[in-house]
Amino acid sequence: MDDGLKVSENQVAADTETGSSAYVPSLQLTEGQPTPIAANGGLSYMSFDRDGDAGTVAAMETALAQIAEGEGQRVIDMIDNAPPGPIETKWGVGFRKYAECVDYIRENNIEAPEGGLALPLPYTVYEQPTYSIVSSNEIWGDPARAAEAEILRKNEEDNKRRNLFFPQVMRDARRIGEYHPGLSPNSPESMDKLGVSLAHLESQCENFYDSAEVERVFYPEIEKLLLDFFPGATDALVYNHDVFDKDYEGDRTEDQDNKNPGVNANYANLVHNDLNDNSGRVRCRELLTKNLRNFGREQHYTEAEADAKMSRRFMSINLAKPMETVQQYPFVLCAWPSFADQPYITNYRIYDDRVGETTRFTHRPEHEWYWIPQQKPTEVSMLKCYDSITDGSVSRWSFHTACMDPTVPEDAPCRKNIVVRSYVFF
Repeated sequence: MDDGLKVSENQVAADTETGSSAYVPSLQLTEGQPTPIAANGGLSYMSFDRDGDAGTVAAMETALAQIAEGEGQRVIDMIDNAPPGPIETKWGVGFRKYAECVDYIRENNIEAPEGGLALPLPYTVYEQPTYSIVSSNEIWGDPARAAEAEILRKNEEDNKRRNLFFPQVMRDARRIGEYHPGLSPNSPESMDKLGVSLAHLESQCENFYDSAEVERVFYPEIEKLLLDFFPGATDALVYNHDVFDKDYEGDRTEDQDNKNPGVNANYANLVHNDLNDNSGRVRCRELLTKNLRNFGREQHYTEAEADAKMSRRFMSINLAKPMETVQQYPFVLCAWPSFADQPYITNYRIYDDRVGETTRFTHRPEHEWYWIPQQKPTEVSMLKCYDSITDGSVSRWSFHTACMDPTVPEDAPCRKNIVVRSYVFF
C-alpha cells in the first residue's frame, strides 16, 4: 500500500469521527489492473470532505499546488522545444500537428483492413492527474479570486498543449465478428467482452434540439432499448444528454436549472473515458439519493436502498445516435482488452458541490479502435463507461474520442448527434 492511500484512509477515519456524511466509495480496481495515476492513492476527494464541500476545496488547493510545481509546463516546453517533425516518445512517434501525422501514415504505408481507416488520434503525454474547473464553478465569478482563476484558466488551455497525435488504425465496428469470431456487435456479449456494441433504434423524437421533447420521448425509448438489449436488466435510467452540432445557428446556451444542456460546437479531442472506479459509484449514488443533475425520472432512494441496489451489478452506458448520416468528426471507440492492463490517468472535474472523475490514457500502438463509417441515424453506438464487476470476467469500460476523417472532403458536414448517459441495473 502506498503512502498516498494510507493518508486517504486516515482522512476517511477522521471524517467518520467528526461526523462527516460524505459518501466515500471504496477504490474497486479490476483484478490485474495497475494502480491508477491519481491523487490520494486513487481514493475519491469525498474522503477530504469539509463541512459538506465534497472535497472541492481540497481538490482546488491541490490543483493550484500542482500548477506551481511546474511539471505541466515542463512537458509543454519539451514539446515546444523538440525539433520540427515527429517527436520520439516512450509510447511511439507522436506529432504536434494532425497533418504531420497524416503525412507519416501515408509515407509509411500504414494500412487498415477493409472498412477501416488509419488516422491520427490525440493522446495525452502528461502522466500526472489533471484538474478541470467546470464553467459553473463560482470561482469564475468571484472578483476576490480573479488571480487564482486566471492561473486555472491558463492551465486548462495548456492541457491541450500536452497532447500529441499518434497514428492508429480504425476497424469497422459492424465487422467485429471478423476480428472476434462468433461475436456479434449487436449483442450484450460484445459489450461484456469489448465494452463496445451497436443497437438499432427508430426514434419518434422529431426535434433533438428541444430538450423537453428529448426527455419526454427519447429518454424512455433509450431506457426500453437498454432493457431489451441486456438480459437480466431490471431497471435503466437515462439521466442526461448532450447535443453536438458544430454548424448549429440557434441558441446554444446551457441552462442546467431547466435541464437544457444547450448545443455543443466542439467535439471531444482527446482519448478519454467519462467515469472511473470512483466516479462510476459516486455518480450512481448521487443520482439515486439526491437526483443531482438528473434530467431523467426522479429517483427517491434512501441511502440504504441505494446501497442495496448498488450491491448488485450495475453499469454506466453512453449511447450516441446521429441525427443524419455522419460524414466528418466520427465518434470512435476503443475495446477493453487492448488496454485492460494499462493504468488510467485521473482527471478531476471540480464543481462547487462535487469532484467528478474522468480518465485519460497514453498511447499504445496495439489499442483496438473501432468506428462506424457513415453511421446512419438508426445506428446507435454504445460504449461502457463503468461496470461494477471487478473480477476481470467482463470489460470495465471503453475509452473514446472524436476524430477527423481525412478521406472525406474538407467541407463535408460535421457530425450532428445526441449522446445520452445512462445506468443499467441488474
